[in-house]
Amino acid sequence: MIDCIIVGSGVAGISAALTLQSNRKSFLMFGSKSLSEKIEKAEKIHNYPGLADVSGQAFVKALQAQLSQAEIEVKEEKVAGVYALKEGFTILTQDGTQYESRSVILACGVESIKQIEGEENFVGRGVSYCATCDGFLYKGKTIAVVCTTKRLEHEIGYLADFAEKVYLIPMYKNVEIHRENITVIRKMPAKIEGKMRVENLVFSTPPAEDIPAALPVNGVFMLRESVSPAILMGGLQTENGHVTVGRDMSTNIPGCYAAGDCTGRPYQYAKAIGEGNIVAHSVSEFLK
Repeated sequence: MIDCIIVGSGVAGISAALTLQSNRKSFLMFGSKSLSEKIEKAEKIHNYPGLADVSGQAFVKALQAQLSQAEIEVKEEKVAGVYALKEGFTILTQDGTQYESRSVILACGVESIKQIEGEENFVGRGVSYCATCDGFLYKGKTIAVVCTTKRLEHEIGYLADFAEKVYLIPMYKNVEIHRENITVIRKMPAKIEGKMRVENLVFSTPPAEDIPAALPVNGVFMLRESVSPAILMGGLQTENGHVTVGRDMSTNIPGCYAAGDCTGRPYQYAKAIGEGNIVAHSVSEFLK
């Protein structure tokens, strides 16, 4: 069992990884090799000490070079769930692989798109965030997929292999996936309805002449770059969508810590990097 697993490859996760390495702790970091879409798209970063008016792309390249020099790998396996055990944690990725660690750092950022009304109520009852985990449950059925990035189109294809009908609601331009059983709807739904399970995806007005405002579906997949920490880990205390932490970045679950944007405002790189450093020292103390 390794010492720590870091969920997220933004600056908070990177800062934590570098400090854990300095403290000679074993760890894995899950995220994207491009590190952070938020940073990558930044035109200029003005308020980071020592890097005046650096572009987001230049900042990402500098971070990637530092990780390479430190021989720290970013594992591009999407984390589907974090589970607290009697001693330690189990992390489940979307391909079904399990990892065990003595502690966990959540540095997964914040969701760029707000939850749909009813979304949280139907988690596990028709709402899913993991295509490879739950796609087979919808063989021959009708599903809706709300996707925020083209990077996850391979997951849409995976779902289309099982479902009879897929309604794709993309939150990005230039959709490149085309299948006979995929219908693209360019309108954000307002609500998820149902009784025991999901029954309808509701739009404020009909999205098209042949598509009703209350679209009958058996399930809704929310494919996002980041998932709410409260959904990622059951029992985690949150407030207004942010993880509740102490000054040492500890959560209400012993051995679980959080850092960066997921702990609240301000959403700034300097704050996230500082919390990443603090959380790594706190984890090191916990592991003693």
